[in-house]
Amino acid sequence: MRFEVRVGLGAGELRSLQGWLRADPEVRRSAVVEVRGSVPGPGEMGTVLDVLELVTGNGWSAASFVLAVAAWRQSRPDRPRVEIRRGATVIVLTDCSEEELGRAVRVLEAVDGDEGGEQ
Repeated sequence: MRFEVRVGLGAGELRSLQGWLRADPEVRRSAVVEVRGSVPGPGEMGTVLDVLELVTGNGWSAASFVLAVAAWRQSRPDRPRVEIRRGATVIVLTDCSEEELGRAVRVLEAVDGDEGGEQ
């Protein structure tokens, strides 16, 4: 299963989130986390590092992932907006309230269930 994460403040924040997630034993055990670029638009040169890609396998825990992202976000001085995308499903974390985090976990678990556990 593949997820894309975008952070409102750019590549430096993506690298920070990548390091944070790679340091989390629960996330590290069940996912590969890489920062990658997008295809340049018309008139643009090169790629822009703007997406953190998370590829999960067996042992995926939506709750561990969401809590790790929320903890990282709370550690940042500007507390950036975080967008998690799986296909057409988009989750946006803005305040990381208990309600918002619970909704994010439910949506990610439902997306996993809808895919039948396929990657």
